[in-house]
Amino acid sequence: MSIISLIIKREFIAKVRNKSFVVMTFLSPLLFVAIAGFIGYLSSMKAETKRIAIHDETGLFAEDFVKQNKKDGEYRYLNLSEIDTKALKDSITKENFSGLIIIPRTNNLKDLESKIDFVSNNSPSISFIENTQEIIASKITKLNFEKAKLDTLAIQKAKAEVNIHLSKASGEESLKGLNEIKIGIGGAFGYLIMMFIIIYGNMVMRSVIEEKTNRIIEIIISSVKPFQLMIGKIVGTSLAGLLQFLIWAIIGLGLMFAASAFFGVNVGPTAKIPPELMQSAQHEFAGSAQMYISELWNLPIAGILIGFVVYFIGGYFLYSSFYAAIGAAVDNQTDSQQFLLPIIMPLILSVYIGFFTVVNDPNGTIAVVFSMIPLTSPIVMLMRIPFGVPWWQIGISVTLLFASFFTVVWFAAKIYRVGILMYGKKPSWKELYKWLKY
Repeated sequence: MSIISLIIKREFIAKVRNKSFVVMTFLSPLLFVAIAGFIGYLSSMKAETKRIAIHDETGLFAEDFVKQNKKDGEYRYLNLSEIDTKALKDSITKENFSGLIIIPRTNNLKDLESKIDFVSNNSPSISFIENTQEIIASKITKLNFEKAKLDTLAIQKAKAEVNIHLSKASGEESLKGLNEIKIGIGGAFGYLIMMFIIIYGNMVMRSVIEEKTNRIIEIIISSVKPFQLMIGKIVGTSLAGLLQFLIWAIIGLGLMFAASAFFGVNVGPTAKIPPELMQSAQHEFAGSAQMYISELWNLPIAGILIGFVVYFIGGYFLYSSFYAAIGAAVDNQTDSQQFLLPIIMPLILSVYIGFFTVVNDPNGTIAVVFSMIPLTSPIVMLMRIPFGVPWWQIGISVTLLFASFFTVVWFAAKIYRVGILMYGKKPSWKELYKWLKY
């Protein structure tokens, strides 16, 4: 058995036998289910209805607000126009009402547009303000139409609703929102890679720091090359992480089926939809659902899965090399913070580029360039693949990614070789540059 395989085996066994690893492996799914259940319970709780007083001196708007009242609505509007505004403001101070809408009497409706006040102890939500403005604006618009002797019914009938039909150049029918579904699939895989890199990259760094602090490294390095030790740590930790992810998936699916079987809980997306409403929706949207399913099956599923595995391996190994080098350069995790930001920033940048650029123009210059840059390609390219990417672009991207991995490993090994034997000195960027020359 080679030295590297021995190191991989040692790292893997050391990780999986760790008490915290075992506890969190089996406790994390239970915590996740408990948190999800708690969130579901909180979301099912009825929010307290907020009472909003209306003081309408014009007598034109109060009824429009009262019509907004619903049995389980978030707001309940009360027409208290006959009560003095000072008394109403005192009621708000005493928290009898959540807010007060004051609509003064004006000479014309134009002046009214900027003279309406809302009084409350707390700042209202944006949605509440927008809804209030919309109610008043709609009423004023209707009154302006009547004043101009325009037929409001005819105007309403004259409004057009345009529904654009989408199709491909080949003549096949296309669907709305398909791009969002594609970016969601690619984004989910990209986000999984980012979380794995951050969680288990930090684990590699902590492992190096721990061995360096305990001076175990001085014994190990006498029989193992630093490069072999670094590669063994990266691969061994990644295998432990994959095992943990696999156990989480099995436990999670088991809990979902157990909840469905023993408690009669529907864990799917239609959990709270009544059967009759579900049947109606199925009948109404059967055609569209079939088209969406057909379009999803037309996606490059094999390319997405293969791309995920390739970029998962390449991205994790690339960033883990950085984490291992940082762990060798510092004596504790506090000193590592100054070096972590330049590593995490490309990951964050790639997520933003994916969601704000790829969804609008998956084959644009920005998306193509960042899907080639090794530090961002594991996430950006995965977001592009569902849209269809030429094989030559994927080939160049993968080649650059693994070429960068071997280059970074070579440089990181130089830092690792010197750093693991350095104690009591906080390294700077200048110091790390010197280590690369040794």
